[in-house]
Parts: sequence; C-alpha cells; structure tokens
Amino acid sequence: MKIASFFTVATAILSIASALPATVSKTSPPPRGFSVSLERNKNFKQNTRAELTMLNKRYPALQLTHRFQFLSHLRNAAGSSGTVPVMNHPRDVEYYGTITVGTPGQTLKMNFDTGSSDTWFASTNCSTSACVGHTQFDSSKSSTFKYDGRAWQIEYGDGSYASGFLGSDIVSVGGISVRQAVGLSTEESDEFITSPEDGLFGLGFNSLHSVETVTTFMDNAMAANLLSQPIFSVFLPSVRGNGGVNGEYLFGGINNAHYTGPLTYVPLSKQTYWQVAIEGVNVNTKSLGKRSQGIIDTGTTLVIVDSATAMAIHSSVPGASKTADGWTVPCSLQNSGSSGKVSFKMGGKFFDVPFADLAYDNISSDRCYSGIQDGSESLWILGDVFIKNNYCVFDQGQARIGIAPIKY
Repeated sequence: MKIASFFTVATAILSIASALPATVSKTSPPPRGFSVSLERNKNFKQNTRAELTMLNKRYPALQLTHRFQFLSHLRNAAGSSGTVPVMNHPRDVEYYGTITVGTPGQTLKMNFDTGSSDTWFASTNCSTSACVGHTQFDSSKSSTFKYDGRAWQIEYGDGSYASGFLGSDIVSVGGISVRQAVGLSTEESDEFITSPEDGLFGLGFNSLHSVETVTTFMDNAMAANLLSQPIFSVFLPSVRGNGGVNGEYLFGGINNAHYTGPLTYVPLSKQTYWQVAIEGVNVNTKSLGKRSQGIIDTGTTLVIVDSATAMAIHSSVPGASKTADGWTVPCSLQNSGSSGKVSFKMGGKFFDVPFADLAYDNISSDRCYSGIQDGSESLWILGDVFIKNNYCVFDQGQARIGIAPIKY
C-alpha cells in the first residue's frame, strides 16, 4: 500500500462541517514533540513492478508514462509535539506506525502519507477479502464514536475503490488526541488485499482531501494548540543504514539526533502536495542541467523523474541499462562501497541518494531494479529512496520543508 496509499483524487459523496472540535488532554504538551515509532513488517515481499503500477492509481492526474499500464493486473497492489514509531518493510518498501481510534482505543497500523489527506480504514461492517485480512474498527465498542450517516466513497482510475460511511471519533497519535473525521469502509476492492497496513493517515493539505470541507488531523491539532510548533518531522531508516529500525514521525518537534549539519528550508511552490522547486540534479559533481517541480512524498517508495533525466542519471551509473519494465542496475552496487551519488538541489543545496540505494529490488542474482525510474514528465516525486537519506521537516505553519542529511 505504500505506493498505492489511497491518493485522494477521489469521488466523495458527502459533506460535513469544516472544523470538528478537538478533544485534548489538559496537560501541557512536551516541547520536544509527540513521537510515533515506525516498525518493520518482516513478511513484506518487494515487487517493484507492482509499485510502479500503483503510481497510476496514486497520481492519475499526472498521466504517468503508459509503460506502467501493462502491469495493472498485479495486486500488490501553547502547544507541544509527539512521536509515532514506524516499521520498515524490507527492503525499504513500506513504513507504518500505529494509532488508536475510539474510547477505549482500538489499535490500527497506518500508512503515514504526505501525498494524500484522507484518514480511513475498514469497519467491522466490511466483509470483503481486503477488509477481513486487516484489523477492522468496531464503532459499537467506542463510547465516543459519532455516526454521520452519509455515504463515503473513494475511486481510482484503474477501477479499485473503497466505499462505506463517514463518522468521527477520538484519534490518538503519539500522545495527541483530536476528534477527527474518518472514512469507514464497508467494501474494498481486491487491490488492497496484500497491503500490510490497516488504513491511511493523510498528512497532505486540506486541498487534497476528497471532501472539501473536511480538515486534516494536523489542522485540527494546530487549531487546538496541541503542538509547540505547527510541524511534523520524518525519520525513515533504511535497511542499509541501520537495519531499518528506530524510525519515527515526530509531531510538533524536530529530533536533532537524526540529521547532520543545519536544516535547509525550502519554500513550498504550491500547497496541495508538499511541492517544491528542484533546482538541479548532479551525478557525483557533474551537473545534468535538469530541473523540475517536485513532491516530497512519504507515500511513494521510489524516486520518479522524467525520461530524459532518468536517461542522464543512469548514463553515469556503471552497468545501468533500460528494459521494457524500467531502469536496472547491478545489484553489486549495494555492497560496492562506491562513493557515487545522485544529488537533488533544493533551497540552494544538494541532497544525496547514494548509488548503493539505486540497487533497489532484485530481478535476478546480479540485476536489480533501480530506485530511480522515469514516468512523470511534469512533476517529479521524491519518495522514500530520497527520504531515507535525508531527514525532512514538514513545516505547515511557514509553508516550507526543512531538509538535512540523515544521521543514524
């Protein structure tokens, strides 16, 4: 579900009040932030081809390169701060953290996603295979649940969908609790069967929400003065870097232990996605003369660029080649000790992706799919291949992203 994490170019048949009241603790929030730890799913099976296919569902408006389409049959398919631990799906495919919903709280594994804004998960009223394979929220066991009664539906360009009803309840994330509007599915298509998460936790802007009047968790927490700073910070660890452990989302704070040097703040060029200007691309110290608008997106695994840029990057990677399925590189890059790197320039500074992280998914004993692929000619996507090398601070208050090299 990492690539397919419920992008909200969606059909929603409902309307609700724009601001739901927040329910909060009366204690002062910690200045450091509220932390949600990330965890690993050791049973996850990596499938780059399926991930590329899922991009068509996630970003239908971008009209991604048609070569992904032949894979469409695949089914992998005041305030304070807080932290959510995150689990990493080997090899760096998916990260998820846990939240609680309702009173008493029911625990759900969620995909924290900066590329979308809805929060939704399966209800116990759902009997389709995609629902029963996951934890389902039982609203009858929550004393704080409020049933809205209106229909709710999300549809995707490839025909996958989820539908159900709208409700609200107390959603607790890393110590922050607000009343939040949620979609409760009563039916989900089979594309979601293999997703390890139970649902999506949207961290995009309100403008991406499938319902115009619904406010996001971050907006509700900010309105209730629950955060010392109107930010959340993301540390996504890689298997190569530290075994993929101790990742976190930190709400309302910045963890200085997870990055080196100063943070470089890059202003947002648009507040729909977390979109910035990518001012240039280097391979080692050689400029490729390329630039674009781009999204920093925790809900996408790979780095996706336009075809000419992908060609220029891989032309400088020893042993790289293009196949019908995408760009491939020698798997030996993972352990070569090469100092080679691809660097993206933002805010006047370059941020690196080492060659070792280009060897992403084994095709054979010696060939791997590359962590950088083509497919988006207009808006590049810097997913987890980038984020696991660079600490990111999503500053909603000042409409900017802080970036610094990651530290383990």
